[in-house]
Amino acid sequence: MSSKESNPSAIVALPPLAWRPAPFVGTSILLHALILIGMVAEPQQWRLWLLVFVGNHLLICAAVMLPRNHWIGANITRLPEAAAKRGEIALTLDDGPDPAVTPQVLDLLDRFAAKASFFCIGARAQAHPDLVREILRRGHSVENHSLRHDKTFAFRGWQWTRIEVENSQQVLSNITGQMPRFFRAPAGFRNPLLDPILALAGLRYAAWTRRGFDSVHGDSASVLRRLRRNWGPGFILLMHDGHPAKTTAGVPVILEVLPILLDEIQQRGWRVVSLPMAFDQSRAD
Repeated sequence: MSSKESNPSAIVALPPLAWRPAPFVGTSILLHALILIGMVAEPQQWRLWLLVFVGNHLLICAAVMLPRNHWIGANITRLPEAAAKRGEIALTLDDGPDPAVTPQVLDLLDRFAAKASFFCIGARAQAHPDLVREILRRGHSVENHSLRHDKTFAFRGWQWTRIEVENSQQVLSNITGQMPRFFRAPAGFRNPLLDPILALAGLRYAAWTRRGFDSVHGDSASVLRRLRRNWGPGFILLMHDGHPAKTTAGVPVILEVLPILLDEIQQRGWRVVSLPMAFDQSRAD
């Protein structure tokens, strides 16, 4: 693998996506305006205005902490119907690349002719650029998982969030020569400011249908049970090639779970694909 980075000037930026506030966000903005007007017009009702303000922010906090919600912006939690009809399941892998785990994951995917989307942390990609290029070389996609995977990502302001998203986008595209098309927030926690930032960058937000919690639980059986619950074509599965939990034997749990998972998917006649493959409208049914 070459250590030479791509020429940034040759990389074509993604066109901005159309954006409008989600109904919940628009309502929250309107409520804030009404609260300000109310405080000026009827200051004696301050307890009421405070109650409305606190109630609204409690709902916003709930939306932040529910990764699969659609309240605060567009959120992909399933594949398009066309992909489901083709029998496709998307496999997404977070928090890499990891020089000890990611190469083994790549070999497992090759064994089953499966493709995946790797949501890479920009800083880790900078540390292992050849590994990121190897992901792409083997036919998988490299997507944006923020620059530093900061635990406070969901509670930051506009400027900080924009820089975190755009800098990671630039790092990953400089390494691969391609702009990531999808973004996932650290731990899936996002705030209402993220949606317009992604639209400006031409990125789509992707969550998941099922996750195995394989970054915190090292029990293979429980991870598999969560991933396979009522599953079928059209599902987006989430696992971790970076920061994986380990089994009692000290093995990253993904390395035990993934071959079992891929074998069962193959036995059922389904196909494991990356997100760009699933959303490619030019593919035949």
